[in-house]
Amino acid sequence: MWNTQFVVALVMVALSMVVATVFDRRCRRVTEPRGLPGNGMPLLEAAFLAGGPARAVDTALVRMEREGRVVISRAQRVTVTDTAPRDAVETVLITAVGGRTGRDLSVLRASVLGSPDVQRIGDALAARGLLRRPAALKAAWRARRLVVLALVVTLVLGTAATVQWLSEPGRDAATPPFFAFGALAVVAVVHLVVGRPPRARITPAGERQLQLMHGSSPWRPREVDRGHAALVGAFALDGPAALKDAADRPLREALGGTAPRPASLVKAGRSSSSGGAAETGGAAGAAWCGTTVSSCGSSGHSGHSGGHSGHSGGHSCGGSSHSCGSSSSCGSSSSCGSSCGGGGCGS
Repeated sequence: MWNTQFVVALVMVALSMVVATVFDRRCRRVTEPRGLPGNGMPLLEAAFLAGGPARAVDTALVRMEREGRVVISRAQRVTVTDTAPRDAVETVLITAVGGRTGRDLSVLRASVLGSPDVQRIGDALAARGLLRRPAALKAAWRARRLVVLALVVTLVLGTAATVQWLSEPGRDAATPPFFAFGALAVVAVVHLVVGRPPRARITPAGERQLQLMHGSSPWRPREVDRGHAALVGAFALDGPAALKDAADRPLREALGGTAPRPASLVKAGRSSSSGGAAETGGAAGAAWCGTTVSSCGSSGHSGHSGGHSGHSGGHSCGGSSHSCGSSSSCGSSSSCGSSCGGGGCGS
C-alpha cells in the first residue's frame, strides 16, 4: 500500500513549510520599529542605506576631504591632515591611514569596510526595519530549499506509488495514489510561490526613506559644514556620480567613479555603483554581513540597485574581528552580496 509513502511525503512537506515560514518571518522581523527619519537621517546611515558599507566609508572620506582634514592625491594616496575624528568611522579611517606617509585608497577601503564600527551602521538600519539582516535573509532562502526538497520527494514517491498501483491486479477497486500525492505537491508549490522570501536587502520602508531624501531640493546633512553639505549629501545618496564639477573630477576618478549620468537617470532609491564590484540587491553593499560574523574582508566597493539585482560578490563578511582580507567569500549567491553572515542577509 502507498499509505506509508504518502505519510512520509506529508510529514516532509509539512515540516519544511513550517521551518520555511519561521525563517521567513524572522527575516522580516523589525526589532526597533520607528518612523522614517526623513531628511534628519544621519549622514553615514543614509550612505549605508543607499550604497552599503563602501558608500559609508567613501562618504566619510569625501566629507573629510571637503573639510580639508584629509588629502586624496591623484595617485589615490590618502593622507590625514587633522587627526581629530568626528565619529567612530572617522576614528577607524584615521587609525587605518597611519602616519604622515598616508595609505593607498584601495588598501584603506579593504581594511576599513569590515570593521565593527562600519558594520554596526547596517545593524542599526536593520533594527529599525530599513534593511534586512544578511544572516536572516540567507537563512530564509536556505529554509526554502527544504520545501523544494520535500516537493521533489513527494513527486518521486507519488510516481513510485502510482507505478506500483498500476501493477496491482485489484487496482480498479482502490483509490489512485496520484490524486493524493498531486494535491500535496500543489500545496508545496503554492507555498513556494506565496511564501517566497524577499530578495532585496532594502525594505519597502528603506525605499521610501531614500525617496524622501531624493526630494526636489538637495539633501543637506546636519553633520557637514553648510558650504559642503549639499555635495556630501548628494555623494552619500548617489556616489561618485554626484561629483559633477570639473574641479571634482580628480576626486571622482580616485573614488572609482565614471562620468556622471544625467540626473533624470538617477532614480530615487537607486544609486550608481561606485566601484568594481557588482551592484548589490538592495541597499546593503557587498561587505555587510553584520557584526555577529567573526571574519571580514572586502575589496573595492559597491552600489545600491534599488530592488534589485541579486546581491553582489567579491567581498567577504564583515564582523567582530578587526582583521580583513581582500577576497574571501561567504554567501549563497555571491560573497556577502546576497546574504551573508547578508546581506543578514538585508537587495
